[in-house]
Amino acid sequence: MKRLTVMTVTLAAMGLSACGNELSELQDWTAQQRRETRASVQPLSPPKKFTPQPYDTALSIDPFSAQKLSVAVKQEASQPNSLLTAEMNRRKEPLEAYPLDSMSMVGSLIRQGRPFALLKVDALLYQVKQGDHLGLNFGRITQISETEITLREVVQDAAGEWIERTSTLQLQEKGR
Repeated sequence: MKRLTVMTVTLAAMGLSACGNELSELQDWTAQQRRETRASVQPLSPPKKFTPQPYDTALSIDPFSAQKLSVAVKQEASQPNSLLTAEMNRRKEPLEAYPLDSMSMVGSLIRQGRPFALLKVDALLYQVKQGDHLGLNFGRITQISETEITLREVVQDAAGEWIERTSTLQLQEKGR
């Protein structure tokens, strides 16, 4: 038994000495690579000269003017198959003066078999039904459930085309 232990310790010592030799070779190679490798950094190109252009408001149209937007909306509405044609030819409803994020659904009820929702806007309570309009994007209520109002809005996409999108207002439960 003693002989087996001595033999195991001897083999382990020989194995460790072999690893130590490989480690020194690795350290020598790493040091040699550090000496031989040179960093090559490309010089930065000089900055381009910026020439500011004056913005003369007297000669230019304000790109954010409400007048310019209303002209564009009227031109779009005059197109025969435009989504805005029907929207522009009807009378605005009171809730179309408020953005959707300022409204909150606080309840729902069923009267004579028809669902109604209760909306709170600026501390006032409004009763709305399917088909009513609300929001700034020509929103029209398409469905009312116990917990949410679904509406169709007409908005411009990134290309400037008028498209329909679906939005929802969900019931706001009072926190405890």
